[in-house]
Amino acid sequence: MPSFDLSRYRFRLGDDDLGALILIAAGEPVPDRLASAVAGLGEAGLIWPDGRLAEALQPLINTVLGASVVVGIETAGRQGKLAHGLLVGSDDVFSHEAWPDEQESEYVRVDRNMIVWELARMVNLQRPEVPLTGLDTVDATLGALDAALAAQGYAATPADEPTAVRAALAATGGLDEPDLSRLTELIVHLRCSWRMTAAWPGQDGTRSGLTARGFAIWDCGPLGHWHRVLPAEPVMEDATGPTVPLRLTRILPKEIWQMIAELLPDASQINEPPAV
Repeated sequence: MPSFDLSRYRFRLGDDDLGALILIAAGEPVPDRLASAVAGLGEAGLIWPDGRLAEALQPLINTVLGASVVVGIETAGRQGKLAHGLLVGSDDVFSHEAWPDEQESEYVRVDRNMIVWELARMVNLQRPEVPLTGLDTVDATLGALDAALAAQGYAATPADEPTAVRAALAATGGLDEPDLSRLTELIVHLRCSWRMTAAWPGQDGTRSGLTARGFAIWDCGPLGHWHRVLPAEPVMEDATGPTVPLRLTRILPKEIWQMIAELLPDASQINEPPAV
């Protein structure tokens, strides 16, 4: 069910809830498939009996409809995949975070000066740097990674995972030491992987269009953070086959912080979208 907390100005909304609110705000008809979402929003007090949106929603809806920069964060781990993000509007900034096995995401207003801090918090970026000796770059293929992750999922117990992962990597061929041992360690200790992408209306070559840039990180717990250099973000659909090179490079938290800051465009890089 949708809900809100005005004391901290936060909302819990599902995708259907937000879709219905956007249509109502734009004066568009709401399809029958969203009728249950409209009913839930009415029960929560977010849609008034006369069909108007609650005034408290206006900053959020204005930001969703008029966002100049959209940051998406996709995370993948043992609890599945989650989507988080940030919407930067002309007046307000909102973050949204999902929760495992829940339909709703939490939307919270963010101070514009705290955007980098908020994005770092959303990916659980921690200040301590984990010392690690030995190999700091690993090369493989996406096919080898897929085989190793599948073998890890089929392992009978966590104690069996290192053997299963190593055997799967070795069976794909093309991996020698020390890459074989280090990639086995990274996969076994992988807490989660995430990728962060920022998109905005900017310049695409010589034409005005959508500009995007991003990067991907593996959080390997005691083995630290690893930048997925290849395939480079944003990854196109034709760059995900089994023979596509995979390259991971050790990276420190302070370097990730800088990458987050550099991900966001400055005002000169943004073309305001045309008025609707």
